[in-house]
Amino acid sequence: MATTRSKGRLTRIGWREWVALPDLGVDAIKVKVDTGAATSALHVMNLRVITVDGRQIARFKIHPIQRRRIPSIAAEAPIIDMRTIRSSSGECELRPVIRTDVELHGKRWPIEITLTRRDQLSFRMLLGRQAVRRRFLVDAGGSFTDRPPAGGPRAESQSKGEEGE
Repeated sequence: MATTRSKGRLTRIGWREWVALPDLGVDAIKVKVDTGAATSALHVMNLRVITVDGRQIARFKIHPIQRRRIPSIAAEAPIIDMRTIRSSSGECELRPVIRTDVELHGKRWPIEITLTRRDQLSFRMLLGRQAVRRRFLVDAGGSFTDRPPAGGPRAESQSKGEEGE
C-alpha cells in the first residue's frame, strides 16, 4: 500500500478538506476528516439497489454542495457489502458499501464508502480513519490544506459558517 509522504513524513491534512471522487463523477466535495469513524460515508439521494447479472448495484444521486440540489450527479457502483453502522447518536443503520477511488493532495487510492442520507449534517461526506491511515497526518486545527480539485468550487466560498457537524 503506497504511503503519501513528504520528506519521510506523512502529509498533513486538516479536519476538513476538498476531495474528488472521479469514478463517481464528483470533481469536488467537502469532507469532514473523522478519525473517530472507521468507514467513510457519503450523502446520497434516491438510493436504489438493483440486481444486474446476479450482482447488487447501487444507483443514486450525489449533491456535492451543502444545502444545494444542483449539481445533481447520477452514479452507480457495485455493492461490496452491507454493514450495520452505528451513528454518533447511537442509532444503527444497515448501509450498502461501495469501493471507489478518492483524490486528495494529488494522490488517488481506493476506499470503502457507506451510502446514507446526511441531510441534517454539515458535510456531505465523512472521510474515515481507514481511508487516511498510513497516508496522512490529521491536524485537528487545520483546514483545506490542498486547493480544491480541478473544476470544483472554491473552499472559501463554500465553507463560511460551516465549522462543525
